[in-house]
Amino acid sequence: MTLVEHLYELRSRLFKAVLAIVLVAIISAFFYDELFALLSEPFFSQVRRLAEERDIQAELTINDVAGPLILRLKIALVSGLVLSSPIWLWQIWAFILPGLHHNERRWSTLFAFIAGPLFMGGVALGYFVLPKGIGILLDFTPVDVANLVEVDRYLNFILRMLLVFGVSFEIPLFIVLLNLAGVVSGRALGEHRSWIIVGVFVFAAVATPSTDPISMLFLALPLAGLFLISEVIARLVDRRRARREHSYDGYDDDEASPLTVRDGDDAGDHEDDDWDDDPDDDPDDTPVDRNDHA
Repeated sequence: MTLVEHLYELRSRLFKAVLAIVLVAIISAFFYDELFALLSEPFFSQVRRLAEERDIQAELTINDVAGPLILRLKIALVSGLVLSSPIWLWQIWAFILPGLHHNERRWSTLFAFIAGPLFMGGVALGYFVLPKGIGILLDFTPVDVANLVEVDRYLNFILRMLLVFGVSFEIPLFIVLLNLAGVVSGRALGEHRSWIIVGVFVFAAVATPSTDPISMLFLALPLAGLFLISEVIARLVDRRRARREHSYDGYDDDEASPLTVRDGDDAGDHEDDDWDDDPDDDPDDTPVDRNDHA
C-alpha cells in the first residue's frame, strides 16, 4: 500500500471507531438515570457508612447552571467509549493487520476476542475498587465539616480510575503482540522480570487517582499476574518459532523464495566453466564411444 492508501485506510478506521462511540453514546443517553445511579452508588454507599460510624456528612453538588447538561453529555460519551471498546479496539488492530505476515494475521481473531473483554474486565475491577478508595479519602473529613463534592470533579475522578484500570489491562496483550511481531522475546522479558514488576507497582501508584495503597495493590497485583502470563505465552511462541525455522511450515504462502532460477544458457555456461576449471581434465582422457571404433 502507498502512503496515500494508508492515510485513506487510517481515515476510514478512525471514522468507524468514532461512529461506533457516538452511536453507543446516543443510546446511553436514554439510560442517563440508571447510569448516574450506577456511578454515584460507590460515593453514597461510603457516605452512608461514614455517617453511621463517625457522623461524617458528604454530598454531591452542582455549582453551575449548565452543569446538569454537561454532566449528562459526559456520562453518555464515557458510556459510549467504554461500551464500544471492542469495536474501536478492533479498528486499531485492523489498521495494523495489513502490515503483518500471513501467519501473524491468524492472531487477529484472538486479539478481537480478548482485547474487549480485558478492557471491560479492567473497568469492572476499577468499579469494584472505587468504593474502597472513596471511603479512605472521605474518612479524612473532620467531624464538624461537611464535605461538598462537585459532581464534575467526582465524575472526573471516577472516569480516571475506570480508564486507568481498563487501559492497564491491555498492556500485557500488547506485550504478546510485540512478541509475535518479533520486537520482544520471552527470554528478554524473563531477564528484566524483576524490574518490570517494580515498574508495574510504580505505574499503579502514579496512575490511580485515589493515591491510596489499596487501589494501588488492586491494580498492581492483577497487572503483575497478567504480565507473568504474557511472559509464558511469549516463551511458548518463541519455542514454536524456533521449531518452525527449519520447517517449510514456517514460510508464508505469499513469501518469495530465496532461490533464483537460472536460464538455460546461463546454466550451460556454468557447466562449461565447471568442466574447464577441473584440474584433472585432460583432452587426451576424453571418453571414447565404443560404437565409433566399431
